[in-house]
Amino acid sequence: MHKLNIAILSYRSAQFGGGQGVYIRDISFALSLMGHNVDVISGPPYPDLHKKVNLIKLPGLNLFETFSFKDRLKKLFKKKNKNFNHYYEFISVLFGGFPEPKTFGDRVNIYLSSNNNYDLIIDNQSLSYGMIDIQKRFPFIEIIHHPITFDYKFELASSKRIKYKLSRYRWYSFLKMQKKVAPLIKQIITPSKSSKEGIVNEFNCAKENINVINNGLDTNEFSPIDKTSINKNRLITTASADVPLKGLDYSLKAMKMLKDDYPELHLVVIGSPKKGGHTERLIRELELEQDVIFKSNITKEEIRDLYSTSSVAIVSSLYEGFGYPVIEAMSCEVPLIATNVSSIPELTSEFATLIEPKNEEMIYKSVKNILSDYDEFKQIAINGRTHVIKNFNWAKITNEYEDVIFKTIKKFRDANV
Repeated sequence: MHKLNIAILSYRSAQFGGGQGVYIRDISFALSLMGHNVDVISGPPYPDLHKKVNLIKLPGLNLFETFSFKDRLKKLFKKKNKNFNHYYEFISVLFGGFPEPKTFGDRVNIYLSSNNNYDLIIDNQSLSYGMIDIQKRFPFIEIIHHPITFDYKFELASSKRIKYKLSRYRWYSFLKMQKKVAPLIKQIITPSKSSKEGIVNEFNCAKENINVINNGLDTNEFSPIDKTSINKNRLITTASADVPLKGLDYSLKAMKMLKDDYPELHLVVIGSPKKGGHTERLIRELELEQDVIFKSNITKEEIRDLYSTSSVAIVSSLYEGFGYPVIEAMSCEVPLIATNVSSIPELTSEFATLIEPKNEEMIYKSVKNILSDYDEFKQIAINGRTHVIKNFNWAKITNEYEDVIFKTIKKFRDANV
């Protein structure tokens, strides 16, 4: 099969800040293992890539590296050869916006105008105006993990304060661009049926332009360790800092209820709370300061060790386009409690305890149920790992990607004959 030169675009690829950096690292490596030459073209923060993958840095001002106005102003003044986008980026951030998808799209469009030796371009959910121009010149695939409109709606619903709602309106102003761009994209890949439905409804995209291909997991990286090392008093969950979509409140409230029955129980949260934010205040109100431990900026190996030594994993999300924590926990053979929403039942099949969202009582009862009959639920978890290995291995998923890739290239060439 013909080996390709592929560019994967990512407006930001933080190693530890959510799924984007994980996805970029994994998909670029998987395609390189198939023999393709892969460049990742990324804005800051940059991904941690495998050695076979080349990183091309395409920096903007990187204003979210700091929240100090003086530091941001210094970044603008120190930038050489400034153009309109640098000023736009600064002003947008100054007024609470998130301009990175748009400005990265413009930068990468210019870059690819003079670096055009690629057979295929894959964009990781910037959905920026620049992608429309790129799509005209290259075979092009857009990755949409899920419509960010869901994040916006859940955040608006989480507070009645006008000031907060206005701040969310400013931050999510890039959605106007994404809603205009998405219907014009000819080929989209999304990781779940639930996300496909959301893309059709929220972004008005044609169903026939969307292929569902699950994300993959390296089940050697996420694997169980010695059973004797399991801490029976440890629960584990994953939650981005103070993001309502992740439903951390309900795990914390369930934890408060569980402390009466299991005084030694504690909860490890992979993530970090916003300093002085809602989550920190809730933990104080629930008097759980000594019982909730946050772990952030940790490696995959450290995450694996935390999962494998925990007695129960909880995913209390209100929505997941594709829930990495679900398959990571299952791959580590941890009994799993997860909300029965969006993509989660697609991922878990029968190998997790599914609960209603926003229901701390169900989390509480499910944890008690698992701890009271642990051997039975541990066997379900062991079977769950087999399910993950069968359905979410990168060899299977990369073959599905290649099928879409070669069809996209053929369609582009036929259209330009």
